[in-house]
Amino acid sequence: MALLYFVNYLDRTNIGFAGPNGMNDDLHLSGSMFGFASGIFFLGYLLLEVPSNMALHRFGARRWIARILVTWGIVAAAITFVPNAGTLYVLRFLLGIAEAGFFPGIVLYLTFWFPQRERARMTALFMVAVPLSSAIGTPVSSLLIDHAHGWLGLDGWRVMFLLEGVPAIILGVITWFFLTDRPENATWLPAGERDALQRVLDAEERCRRRAYQVSILQSLTRPRVWALAFVYFGIVYGLYALDFFLPTIIAGFADQYGTSYSIVQRGLINAVPYVVGALVMIPWALHGDRTRVRVWHVAGPTILGGVAIPITLYLGSPFAAMVAVTICAAGIMCALPTFWALPTNFLSGAAAASGIALINSVGNSAGFFAPYFTGWLKDGTGTEKTGLWLVGVVMVLGGLLAVVLRAAPPAKDDTSTEALITKDVTP
Repeated sequence: MALLYFVNYLDRTNIGFAGPNGMNDDLHLSGSMFGFASGIFFLGYLLLEVPSNMALHRFGARRWIARILVTWGIVAAAITFVPNAGTLYVLRFLLGIAEAGFFPGIVLYLTFWFPQRERARMTALFMVAVPLSSAIGTPVSSLLIDHAHGWLGLDGWRVMFLLEGVPAIILGVITWFFLTDRPENATWLPAGERDALQRVLDAEERCRRRAYQVSILQSLTRPRVWALAFVYFGIVYGLYALDFFLPTIIAGFADQYGTSYSIVQRGLINAVPYVVGALVMIPWALHGDRTRVRVWHVAGPTILGGVAIPITLYLGSPFAAMVAVTICAAGIMCALPTFWALPTNFLSGAAAASGIALINSVGNSAGFFAPYFTGWLKDGTGTEKTGLWLVGVVMVLGGLLAVVLRAAPPAKDDTSTEALITKDVTP
């Protein structure tokens, strides 16, 4: 799952590295046009998010995830041949449609396999692909742009899109043959382990239904679900602002600080915040699982990251600026996996499929707004500072909303899910 997400995240964000390394000049993109091209992906993504996750719940993860992988790989590779900005907009929109349902589908899929007490840690192991795709993918992208220029008569940034789109198609075929939908289908597990795991998962499902009784319609209309979507919006706003504009910010160090970095060096500098994020997110999620203090494990790092990011461009050296960016990136990475323990604490079954998809859909609308407004504000003010202040404000508001919401709504019978599970399942 982490490997699939690594490729997924790389294919949706590699435009951030292509932009300042040839694509913007070749396609005549301004800052706002580049932001629109980056963000229009999420308009297509949002349209089909909930229907796609409902389809996964009905047809099974193996078939649906394989379909998603193959279609997005084809579209991602097709970006290689864009002749102008209009075609780029269309293909980025189609890429969002092709990828719709992948991430919430995996979050739902993890609930089929891992009990609540282990879910934040397992989600972190899956989501470590986010910082790794930037930590590893960015230097790889920079090497492709720098050294594969002229291959097949293509510019380096075009070669990058081609070679980073093909793996999704290959992995889609592998997924079709090897992914197991649920523990009950896992012939590779010993029967005793398979049955024991399924009993615990079934008991949790019964308990959530008994305690919270959330229908599909309620999962799409409840104020708490929408509020959680806006918490996620705040976290994701910071994530995509960094993903799409950090390479541009680093390239701007030349004017701001008089530095001179090659394309490969800029790629390595870009990787640093994500390496740190990858190192801290799993221990943080593990600590959240141990203490069960989910809210502050989401709110604390989100607020810290929101405070850190606006001061980045006011510091006196590239090193100090990257320290602030790294604090922001680490905060985002710590908040992301633990966040998903909040909605899965009270949503179950088909309601979990629709609710998770809604939260991810609304939250990922930040993927459109963050790059577009950051680019628009840069065009209007001539600096990235205003856009980064907006990033900080949105993140802090998201963290504060998480505190207000608490971990879960009161159970119908005032009994915790964990207590009910203890009654239903013999350890």
